[in-house]
Amino acid sequence: MTTKKSAELLERLAALCIAFKLPTLADQLGPRFVNAGHADELELLVETFELEAGDRRERRVDRLRRASKLPPGKTLETLDLTRFPKQLAAKMKELAKGGFLERADNVLCFGIPGVGKSHAAAAIGHALVAQGHSVFFTPTFKLVQDLLAAKRDLKLSRALRTLDFFELLILDDIGYVQQGPDEVDVLFTLMAERYERRSMLLTSNLVFSEWNKIFKDPMTTAAAIDRVVHHSVILEFADVTTFRGEAAKKRARTTGDESQAPTP
Repeated sequence: MTTKKSAELLERLAALCIAFKLPTLADQLGPRFVNAGHADELELLVETFELEAGDRRERRVDRLRRASKLPPGKTLETLDLTRFPKQLAAKMKELAKGGFLERADNVLCFGIPGVGKSHAAAAIGHALVAQGHSVFFTPTFKLVQDLLAAKRDLKLSRALRTLDFFELLILDDIGYVQQGPDEVDVLFTLMAERYERRSMLLTSNLVFSEWNKIFKDPMTTAAAIDRVVHHSVILEFADVTTFRGEAAKKRARTTGDESQAPTP
């Protein structure tokens, strides 16, 4: 074995030991093999450690997927990206790489019901989980009710710390939150807690000018918008036919009755 290859294997072996949180092995295992005259066995040793690393990655992804509550099957592979404008589809693919998580950026998806916002959000979430990122998907109204219950039990801080574990929090259909003052308070508290620290992905059929329907008070509305927009990527699902519209078009093509197909 060449000195160069041996050095590369020693470096890789040490890196794997560090990843496994085995600092003593990182320092001692490789050099001891070489000093004992077993340098030729380094490649087999590294391959064995890499098998362990692969198994750990798979187990971690499985745990993250279960914890994410992401709707099964709602992935990029099952999302017909040809339905969307090219720029929008390109943004989705870029977000699925996860770079925005490092910057604690938010993602905001706007569009009328039925255009695929929730599927797109879940698909991005699934792609991130596959890379080892922690994601949590929830209907906004359900999370708000859970936080209200925690607040009543004087456990709101604990609930927020639990959510802080997730690198990305996907709040689906923020426009459907019940607009009582208590609901608004816990939702705003959540946004403030994650601001510039952790990412959120929101889907909404209400544009910003209509968020007063959610937060009621103009100052609270402005403050909420400011926090989610400051570092954000906006996905506008405009010029996208709804799924029901697509189905109607297909039926019309099948029957030959184009008059039944809705106009875009």
